[in-house]
Amino acid sequence: MSITIYHNPRCSKSRKTLELLEQAGVTPSIVEYLQTPPSAEATLRNARLIGVPVADLLRRGEDEFKNADDLPDLNDDSALALWLESHPKVIERPIVVDEAKDRAVIGRPPENVLELVGR
Repeated sequence: MSITIYHNPRCSKSRKTLELLEQAGVTPSIVEYLQTPPSAEATLRNARLIGVPVADLLRRGEDEFKNADDLPDLNDDSALALWLESHPKVIERPIVVDEAKDRAVIGRPPENVLELVGR
């Protein structure tokens, strides 16, 4: 199983999602996205795999989102994905991707990840 988690170790939901993966016997590839932001292409792919527009991957409660003066049109997936490369704190977390099956979920609630691992 080839699972990637876009993880923030300071986030309780992200930690719980990682714990559920490990309890299911999965050792995911961990991307600490605040240190290694996903490329615009990866964000576009993740949104497509989840089945949502990129705007649905935004953490709208973050000050960085609320105070952004360079935020592109929320209907422009490509521009938003590019913007998120420079503003990874605003990316919803955690995003878990099953690379082999081209599927992804947002780990909110963390139990969402169980559908990827067949539990």
